[in-house]
Amino acid sequence: MGDQAGQPLPAAQVRPAFSVILLTTLCGAGQGLFIAAFAVDGELPFRKAAFALAALLAAGGLVASFFHLGRIRPAWRAASQWRTSWLSREVIALPAFVAGAALCAFFPGYTLLEIAVLAVCVALFLCTAMIYACLKFLQEWASPLTVANFFVLGSASGFTLAAALAAGLAPGLARGYALWAIVLTLLGAALRIAALARNRRLRPRSSLQSAIGIAAPRIRQVSQGFTAGSFNTHEFFHGAGASALGWVRWGFLLLAFVVPVVLLGLGYFIAAFVIQYAGLLMERWYFFAEANHPQNLYYQRVS
Repeated sequence: MGDQAGQPLPAAQVRPAFSVILLTTLCGAGQGLFIAAFAVDGELPFRKAAFALAALLAAGGLVASFFHLGRIRPAWRAASQWRTSWLSREVIALPAFVAGAALCAFFPGYTLLEIAVLAVCVALFLCTAMIYACLKFLQEWASPLTVANFFVLGSASGFTLAAALAAGLAPGLARGYALWAIVLTLLGAALRIAALARNRRLRPRSSLQSAIGIAAPRIRQVSQGFTAGSFNTHEFFHGAGASALGWVRWGFLLLAFVVPVVLLGLGYFIAAFVIQYAGLLMERWYFFAEANHPQNLYYQRVS
């Protein structure tokens, strides 16, 4: 591989961790469902079920996050840097949301409790999104669109699930939830397409020269830098080609946005949620895979 001065090499992408994909999509659906249940009065059987399911989904995301830890035992220390770390704040907000949503399921109608948990829910959206949006060196993530997409896509899946749940427990609410789910899904599609368009226009700020600290005008890299794989190459190379990325991109645009809107309009709420969630798994995989990590200017290929 070679490089000419003034022509930065493209960096390879981050390898998505499926545990984090599950964490963010399950929690997002649970948070969106909580917001949907909070937005209505009465219908206690539905609201109790919605709050309980929201807690279960978020708890599922919490369990999934454990598989991303090297050692679970000292995991509590992740919360110790809450003053400066968005990850630490998420570690605090997520269990608080799970506990709060569960309390709301047992004690529905306690307005102050529900308002407090709603605040935690919004804070959790912000903390999760800012873990990625605050990383200025990853240009694909360092955008307000990242925060907006986490909020809107989570809310869209939650309202779609609310429509499915309401169809069985509170039929009078189902069409209203479906309408809001359509609006949120279309808004999510617009924001995600805007992010895709923005990211296609990005150009690397680093070059091979800046990556290795050599100012020579012409550098030809003939070695990976290691004789075997390392943490860097395992964690920051997903191995998928451009063709596979293209299929995933079109797949999530279809499954997360187009098909759910059609199914919601036709009244197939359960199918809409299942297909939309599958699409959001693809969307979140692509979100991680799309990020160009500057370190890969040096580690240009996997041994």
